[in-house]
Amino acid sequence: MTTTDPKSSPRAKTAPLFAERMAVVPTKPGIYIMRGSKGQVLYVGKSASLRNRLRSYFSSPKSLVGKTRDLVRAITDFEYIVTESEQEALLLENSLIKKHQPRFNVRLKDDKTYPYIKVDLSEDFPRVYITRRTANDGARYFGPFASAGSVRKTLDLLNRLFPYRTCTKAITGTDDRPCLEFHIKRCNAPCTGYSSQAEYRDVIEQVLMFLDGNTREVVREIKFAMGDASESLEFERAAALRDRLRAIERVYEGQKVVGMGRENIDAIALATAHDEAWVEIFFIRQGNLVGRDHFIMQGTRDSSVAEIVGQFVQQFYDSASYIPRTILVPEAVDDAEILESWLASRRDGPVSFSIPQRGDKKRLLEMVNENAAQGLKQLEIKMLSNDTLMQGAMTELEEQLNLPRTPRRIECYDISHIQGTNVVASMSVFTDGKPNSSQYRRFKMKFSQNNDDFASMKEVLERRFKRLAAAEEARAKGEEPDNGAKSFGETPDLVLIDGGKGQLSAAQEVMLQMGVINVPLASLAKKEEEIFLPDSPEPVLLPRNSQALFLVQRARDEAHRFAVTYHRNLRSKASTQSALDLVPGVGPKRKRDLVRKFGSVKGIREANLEQLASTPGMTRKLAERIKEYLG
Repeated sequence: MTTTDPKSSPRAKTAPLFAERMAVVPTKPGIYIMRGSKGQVLYVGKSASLRNRLRSYFSSPKSLVGKTRDLVRAITDFEYIVTESEQEALLLENSLIKKHQPRFNVRLKDDKTYPYIKVDLSEDFPRVYITRRTANDGARYFGPFASAGSVRKTLDLLNRLFPYRTCTKAITGTDDRPCLEFHIKRCNAPCTGYSSQAEYRDVIEQVLMFLDGNTREVVREIKFAMGDASESLEFERAAALRDRLRAIERVYEGQKVVGMGRENIDAIALATAHDEAWVEIFFIRQGNLVGRDHFIMQGTRDSSVAEIVGQFVQQFYDSASYIPRTILVPEAVDDAEILESWLASRRDGPVSFSIPQRGDKKRLLEMVNENAAQGLKQLEIKMLSNDTLMQGAMTELEEQLNLPRTPRRIECYDISHIQGTNVVASMSVFTDGKPNSSQYRRFKMKFSQNNDDFASMKEVLERRFKRLAAAEEARAKGEEPDNGAKSFGETPDLVLIDGGKGQLSAAQEVMLQMGVINVPLASLAKKEEEIFLPDSPEPVLLPRNSQALFLVQRARDEAHRFAVTYHRNLRSKASTQSALDLVPGVGPKRKRDLVRKFGSVKGIREANLEQLASTPGMTRKLAERIKEYLG
């Protein structure tokens, strides 16, 4: 049954008519479609009770999260379709999301073009190739893969292990000579009759078993064929089979997942940032890791892990060529029972979600999660290299923070210590939106060696802007700044402090005392990613999917990483420091000469003044200082 509401209706926030229409919406399962002012599809959702779900959108705005609040503001009309069951609603929702790609839905990016591996078994000499369409045509399909690059890597591995043909020519078996593929052992040349149709089919069957994860059976068959060739005195064929067997066993050893037995499992984890999520999936077949891939989900702002994973499962397995018995997930999935029932109907067997709490499966999921986090980090770095995006980010920062100019040079400062020991600071530098690591600087605190981040920040900025003043003074005299001042000789377009209002106030105080009034200042508080400005009582909240927010977060993270690395190095150095390192005037050479003469710090401590002073490079005054420091 299908019911569509009138197309002309007022906006949701002013809509008494919506309340009247809500009264006649049934409490049955179905899907609903939210439309914008131009009739465009904004959101597609499903529910076991349409009326209850739709009412939740148009009740109190305070109960809505940010993305849903934005959606409700944009709605000018809605319609719904009643279905027989929740599973039917799930299928219809999935179909409409793929068709319309609504911007408020969590959705697979470009899912309509995902490629597959196809093995067309209707051919006499089947090929293994890429396709973007699947059909019920008797062929075997494997996928979907995230990109053509993922497929090509898999095909390259397959063709190195199994000599199937990659050409499209008609196979007659009467060609005069084989092509180069035969000589590099990537084809067994059925075109020349070197391989019979039955022998070629054996290779294709091994390809299918390998793609199914049944590597043990492939190994068993090749061993049998190798023994048969040896008994028949076909030593060249036996040697070729031996080489193939070794290659497959090397891959097989790398595929084994400890503790998985012979299970078929998919393991899913994700990492989110802004309005996108990186979803990583590992494919375990017969206890072997036969593949892994990643997919980008869009529209994930304000969405929970449960919702994102649920939508991924719904959209990915709708077109997947194989569904395993068990799917490992990081959290309970939204609509888990409906999804399990739907997956079971597609698999013709039970399917269940599992959240491992311990053991090998827990470790496997942690590995998938780590790969998702690393993948997202690499994606963010790649985005940083996009000049157009970065120009947009800098322009957005200029507007949102009311900067006097485009922030082409951003400097971000961070303090690092453990309970006030080895206090250090760092400065990361971004030029034109990209990290400029040659300009990064680090500071070891000289005066604020205690647990006082405000004092440390003051010291860092004093040292930084004294260097800038020295460089400017030198240039005003027509002189070249010395190396120390030259490294800090560029005026930043934005100084960013890691912290909240307190850190910002400390930084502002220093800059005012030094007369630095032409350099914009801001601080980034990590908890809510609020940006505080000196003369504004309210923080600036950039949109979660904003490239400008991504840019300042990246600058902050780089400063933090650089500070922590320096702090760690100092702690490591301090733990191995000799007592002689504390004596002023004793450098590496004198230290080496003293240890060489007296054997150890203990020997130096027990030596008298005359013995110390007679050491090459030493003086009596320095010997007295050593005795004073070593006691």
